[in-house]
Amino acid sequence: MFTSSDEKEVKQHPVDSSSLAPSFGQGVTDSTIAQEVLTSESDLKAEAAAEAKLRLKIDLYIIPPVTLLYLFCFIDRANIGNARIAGLGEDLNLKGYDYNIILTAFYISYIIFEIPSNILCKLIGPGWFIPGLSLAFGIISLCTAFVNTTAQACGVRFLLGVFEAGMMPGVTYYMSRWYRRSELAFRLSFYIAMGPVGGAFGGLLASGIFKLDSVGSIRSWRMLFVIEGIITIGLALLGFLTMTDRPETARWLSPAEKALAAKRVMSERVGTTEVLDKIDMKKTSRGILNPTTITTGFIFLLTNITVQGLGFFAPTIIKTIYPLDSLVSQQLHTVPPYVVGTVFTIGIPLLSWRFDNRNIFIMLSAPLVIVGYIMFLATTNPQVRYAATFFIASGAFANGALCNAQVSANVVSDTARSSAIGVNVMMGNIGGLIATWSFLPFDAPNYPIGNGLNLATSTTILITALVLMIWMRLDNKQRSKADAEAVLHGLSQKEIQDLDWRHPEFKWKP
Repeated sequence: MFTSSDEKEVKQHPVDSSSLAPSFGQGVTDSTIAQEVLTSESDLKAEAAAEAKLRLKIDLYIIPPVTLLYLFCFIDRANIGNARIAGLGEDLNLKGYDYNIILTAFYISYIIFEIPSNILCKLIGPGWFIPGLSLAFGIISLCTAFVNTTAQACGVRFLLGVFEAGMMPGVTYYMSRWYRRSELAFRLSFYIAMGPVGGAFGGLLASGIFKLDSVGSIRSWRMLFVIEGIITIGLALLGFLTMTDRPETARWLSPAEKALAAKRVMSERVGTTEVLDKIDMKKTSRGILNPTTITTGFIFLLTNITVQGLGFFAPTIIKTIYPLDSLVSQQLHTVPPYVVGTVFTIGIPLLSWRFDNRNIFIMLSAPLVIVGYIMFLATTNPQVRYAATFFIASGAFANGALCNAQVSANVVSDTARSSAIGVNVMMGNIGGLIATWSFLPFDAPNYPIGNGLNLATSTTILITALVLMIWMRLDNKQRSKADAEAVLHGLSQKEIQDLDWRHPEFKWKP
């Protein structure tokens, strides 16, 4: 499942025989030169094979733990949508905009703690930090089963946001320590795919749980939070045993593999001499104020209005499409769109890896979402509106991997990468906050305002990504004309490292 592409073919430039002709008296023969070329080609193939083997090993050790943890991170966040149609609103006596307020409480803390959490992840180390977060939000999710008022629900959701804030940026940052720029988006897609998988699995799990009469003295929607919270806690404890901070501390890598893993990452970092640098404000600000980070973060903000809105309101929308179906049937109808969305969430970043380009696939995913919301707005036919959810899920979720990989690819230092990813995810979650108010009670049952908003955001994504691609190409041309020696003259090694993406030899990577 996690195998990467086959070893890339080693291409040699044609050899100019005149340039190889020996001067009189050198005694160099054609056979000697041919032997050296063959030896060089053999070494390159051996190194490529070793790297392919290492990459597969990293895939098998790194991706499964973070994928499972993020799956239940998403489920613990979005299961309130399943609980809502199972009686949460009636039991808590929710009126008017109370449900939207509860969702908002989560996003306030989720946004505030995004960047601090990722800096803390770098300081503590992701091998301890990510399982620790998972343990905390698993406990908080379990506690949701015992709320009885709107205020209590808001308090628990606020705490859930505090601990879930570090998951997406933390996992992205963690994986950027292991993979090359071109490889990252596809690997990120496996844990980003846990969004739609979480929607599908969450719906299946909810339908199964709601068939139970009780769990001890716990009944109805409360069972959902108890069972899913306990599963999350168990996975977090396993995470402490299976995750490791970085290649240098991986007990499952040989010394030669550790050296190769570090070499892979270092080979793409311009003007730096270390893989993991110390945190300082200069490089932190380089990540935050990077124009590609800010623009991609805006795209991720628009994406998350759709993604999080789908997660929180899909069960409610399905209920309006199939109002006469049973609760279990309504829960099961949320599953197929997410299954299709999962395929696209992995497939689109796979193409991104093959072509080593992220921005073009951000552009290409937008039309799918546009078509889906046009269908929602154009008709009230239940079958057409249900089909629209498939288009939306297919185009929306992949941007999580693509946007995070794009900001990671366009900084140099580890510190700048940590802050850039934090900014990107923070902006994305501002979109999530907007999503909590995109489908309002007075807009039911067809939600023209919410659907119109999402049509506008997906169109804006397409335009913004196109503008960003054109700007990157133009700026790279300007950088190619710069005199790097003159710019770097007189600077110390630390000053050169602090330039990060401002280094004259750095090129933007769409």
